[in-house]
Amino acid sequence: MAANLDTLVEELSKLSVLEAAELVKKLEEKWGVSAAAPVAMAAAAGAVAAEPVEEKTEFDVIIKDAGPKKIETIKVIRQLTSLGLGEAKTLAETAGGKVLSAVTKDAAAEAKKKLEEAGAAVEVK
Repeated sequence: MAANLDTLVEELSKLSVLEAAELVKKLEEKWGVSAAAPVAMAAAAGAVAAEPVEEKTEFDVIIKDAGPKKIETIKVIRQLTSLGLGEAKTLAETAGGKVLSAVTKDAAAEAKKKLEEAGAAVEVK
């Protein structure tokens, strides 16, 4: 039996990564098991129990610099907020000013993209 196992190991070693992945899928289907479960169980048994990390859900969009096209930056700030012209200008000129506060990741990314297109330097926290 050991000779058969050695031959089997040699044959399996010749498989490409894609072929090996396909073999795993077929064996999982045939045997009704998951190859990931034992690995996850072994990792969990050997690892120190860590507290689950909460994914951040609220982000702030902070302007670091209005950039060379300050008027464009002010226009974008006004589009993103309900600020008037004066307030938007003051915000654009204030390094570290929050343009948006506690918004979703997508909204923060979109605001950052628009502000950077206008020439501003922006940070999302």
